[in-house]
Amino acid sequence: MRMPRRGLVIQARTRWLLVGLALLFSLVLLMYLLECAPQTDGNGSLPGVVGETMGKEYYQALLQEQEEHYQNRATSLKRQIAQLKQELQEMSDKLKSLQEKKSPKVNGMNYQGTKEQTSNDLLEFLHSQIDKAEVSVGAKLPSEYGVIPFESFTSMKVFQLEMGLTRHPEEKPVRKDKRDELVEVIEAGLEVINNPDEEDGQDEDDGVGDRQLYSENDFIEGYYRTERDKGTQYELFYKKMDGMEYRHVTLFRPFGPLMKVKSETVDISRSIINVIVPLAGRTEAFAQFMQNFRDVCIHQDKRVHLTVVYFGHDGLSEVKSILESVARETDFNNYTLVSLNEEFNRGRGLDMGARAWEKGEVLMFFCDVDVYFTAEFLNSCRLNAEPGKKVFYPVVFSLYNPAIVYANQEIPPPVEQQLVHKKDSGFWRDFGFGMTCQYRTDFLTVGGFDLEVKGWGGEDVHLYRKYLHGELVVVRTPVPGLFHLWHEKHCADELTPEQYRMCIQSKAMNEASHSHLGMLVFREEIEAHLRKQAYRTNSEAAG
Repeated sequence: MRMPRRGLVIQARTRWLLVGLALLFSLVLLMYLLECAPQTDGNGSLPGVVGETMGKEYYQALLQEQEEHYQNRATSLKRQIAQLKQELQEMSDKLKSLQEKKSPKVNGMNYQGTKEQTSNDLLEFLHSQIDKAEVSVGAKLPSEYGVIPFESFTSMKVFQLEMGLTRHPEEKPVRKDKRDELVEVIEAGLEVINNPDEEDGQDEDDGVGDRQLYSENDFIEGYYRTERDKGTQYELFYKKMDGMEYRHVTLFRPFGPLMKVKSETVDISRSIINVIVPLAGRTEAFAQFMQNFRDVCIHQDKRVHLTVVYFGHDGLSEVKSILESVARETDFNNYTLVSLNEEFNRGRGLDMGARAWEKGEVLMFFCDVDVYFTAEFLNSCRLNAEPGKKVFYPVVFSLYNPAIVYANQEIPPPVEQQLVHKKDSGFWRDFGFGMTCQYRTDFLTVGGFDLEVKGWGGEDVHLYRKYLHGELVVVRTPVPGLFHLWHEKHCADELTPEQYRMCIQSKAMNEASHSHLGMLVFREEIEAHLRKQAYRTNSEAAG
């Protein structure tokens, strides 16, 4: 009887399984016998097992080679770990030493306490901090309020935007830590200038006797701002009294010791500023403006061109007469008068003034007829604007209504005596972006003003936002040499709701300080109190 096919298959598989197990048992037994065989001296081998002995020695040699390899690798790793620990300790000691130093006169800003090179890892970390800060390229920001403004300072005073109810727009650095910080920064800038590195690419061929040394008296002005997640950036300017060249030093403190970012020489001796003033009517204000222009630009600076863009015909002849009179008396002919028979539009006027210049690149200062500026401001304008790199948006100090500020005097003092930075005299106009210094090429490249904006306000904010969304650095800081003189504002009914709100807000902000406005609001209550006091005094005297 034949077995079923399935049974034959099972039987065959069983035989093969038994054969495999037998072979495996034989192999294990052979390996056991090899391990248990006695060793012979030398390289001799037992008769009949020559191949097996050669195989054993081969694997033993291979095992020994692998063991030596891993021992060498472990030794190498231990040595590298020890070296890394030593470098880390040295790095930590250097950083601690730099942090403990109070004076920057040992090249602290370069992280070079000695001539030895600081650890590459430390420098890479610090440079990564610099890359995050706005020291070389612009940052695209969502609105005009996204820019962190600078605070400006001299060797004696700080000009600050954030005041609250206790701080002042201009004050001495009262707190010791702030005073020490500014002194340290100024001295650090001097250290950079007077001891240039070879990496700076300048002055390295000059002898020590040929190099002009700078001192604290040569410090002109500085700017600083702090970004909470990065550190503090400082822009410092130095100048000899008898020269026109400025030394510009940028420092950065990444929440640790100061380090130098760059040092350069800035020559502004040939930098012409085209002051562009849009105007309609207001000839008395223009006459006052030209008096300031004559004193500052013609007599002192002498590197300024004036462009007046006049709207309409009423008052045009008076404006021409004022310009011709100043030109005749001072031998000044660097001015242009553009006449437009249109309704006043500030953006349109500034745009026409920029395009009227036909001599190539030029630095432009967009100015209003109510603005008073100093010669120092013109230099700040030149130093903080750079074609293709930076535009300057200074914060103007806006003066209050002199009739309120000086109500206790018969008449307000002359304008020159009103130019003081006090809480009751004015405020930093940090919501205004109309006064700006920028190069003509940058202005045209960004597209200029939005000429669709009609009437008062709005055009300057649109231009400011364009720069914020571009690649240029926007320098925003209060400057002591720029004032907006008070004048009465009229908010026209034709303005859009947004423009009218802005106009009323500006009008309210320009009248008087918090305390003075409060006194006006409670005038009747104060007068009633005085009447009661007088009545009580008279009653006591009669009794």
